[in-house]
Amino acid sequence: MTDRVEVQSPGTKRPRMSLSSVRGRLSSVLGPLSSGIEAFFVRFRPYLVYVHIVFFFYFLALLFLPLFTAEAVMDDTPLSNFAVFSNYVLWGLWFPLVLLSVIFTGRSWCGLACPMGASSEWASRIGLKKSIPWWLRSEWTPHVSFLIITILGQTIGVREHPEGVAIVFGGTLLCAIMFGFLYGNAEAHYGKRAWCRHTCPIGLLLGLFSRMGVVQFTPKRKVDNQVRYTERGVCPTMININRKDESRHCIECFKCVYPDKPTAGLKLEFRKPGIEIEKIRRHNPNIMEVMFFFIGIGTALGGFLWLFLEQYQAMRLVFGEWALGWGWSWVGEPAPMWLASSHPERGEVFYWLDFICISAYMLAWAIGTAAVFTVTTFAASFLAGQEGADGTLYSRFLELGYQYAPVCLVSLVISLGSKLFPPFDVFGPDVPDLAKEALFSVGFVWSVYLGWRLLGEQGLPPAKRWVPAFPGTLGSVLAGISWWVAIFGPIIIESVSEPVR
Repeated sequence: MTDRVEVQSPGTKRPRMSLSSVRGRLSSVLGPLSSGIEAFFVRFRPYLVYVHIVFFFYFLALLFLPLFTAEAVMDDTPLSNFAVFSNYVLWGLWFPLVLLSVIFTGRSWCGLACPMGASSEWASRIGLKKSIPWWLRSEWTPHVSFLIITILGQTIGVREHPEGVAIVFGGTLLCAIMFGFLYGNAEAHYGKRAWCRHTCPIGLLLGLFSRMGVVQFTPKRKVDNQVRYTERGVCPTMININRKDESRHCIECFKCVYPDKPTAGLKLEFRKPGIEIEKIRRHNPNIMEVMFFFIGIGTALGGFLWLFLEQYQAMRLVFGEWALGWGWSWVGEPAPMWLASSHPERGEVFYWLDFICISAYMLAWAIGTAAVFTVTTFAASFLAGQEGADGTLYSRFLELGYQYAPVCLVSLVISLGSKLFPPFDVFGPDVPDLAKEALFSVGFVWSVYLGWRLLGEQGLPPAKRWVPAFPGTLGSVLAGISWWVAIFGPIIIESVSEPVR
């Protein structure tokens, strides 16, 4: 007997691979990969404490050793001066790369490496173990924390001066330890991270953007009729793991992962990037998250633009004259060094006038950005309703507000993490700017795509999405224009002057 060989004629088309078969092949690859990652971290979970200890002391070195090293001069590089090295590690590597890492690994930084979170949990194990008070559990608390840290970082010169780094990050570390020592719930058998869940300004950023990530931890046996928050379980950020349906509070510490128990704990899975935002109505949408996109990003924007726009200098002059007219001569006195930059040896001293004006300018940008995004999102929600979208005007507004997540993420990376890009000039003088433009383009297109998909989730067919999709696209365009100086260079600025010191 001979085997039959089927020969395909040249004109015959091969059958197209269906979407379900593609998903099947991906599952066959990603399933074993996620299981392998689970097994690795569970096996070495007892040793993660040593990773935390190493990062803790390395972090202390980055914060405080530059205070005792030689003053940096113009020609110093990260290889010749530790202060320059520390500054580059923090603002050229750590901040932008940790932000971008949430797309690929979620909040893994928080659970596997962060020295602040780890020290807070250590303090919780030996501390007073008080129940977390209502004011700390408020959704406003991380917003206030973010505003304070972002504004203080500008007034104190956290990206320029090692003293500013020590004050801002050292103070943040001290607060993390203090919160851990005070709060942890006496009935809990495990250390808690009240700081990470309720207060950390960086955790707020990473949590929100982790909704776009490709990694999720899913309950093996989900129970829907339970509360989402509990201070008694194994989770250090107080997630009720049997009820978990969102990514933002999960720090991926692997303490809830039990590969040998088929119905207990959580399991690591891979998913389509951005799918949690596309399906946000199933993942506990939160108006405070949307408000952060609207307010927090504007605060960061103001913290960048006051250095470049002439409007700031004009505002400073007007307010100074007005204050002196009322006899407020104290605005011309230097502000304390823990509130404002005070480095006469480097030619920079901020007065109370500078502290007030910088803070007010950043808050004004926060309010302005919030107003613009609110208007565009409201318009999209209203127009979607006119086209027949389901839900109420509020629910559509809440869901469509998430479309700005990608453009906000890349804007923060490009502006506040701008030192990531200059080393790319080894490939050519134009490569740093091209890298920033490419990254922003990805964020812009992704935001527009998410808006399109969210409208689909609201029941609109493609033919009816064009009109309500326009306001959201306009909002992303306006975000790009606002960050123009950071992304494309000072093209639209007629003149750039140094701030008056």
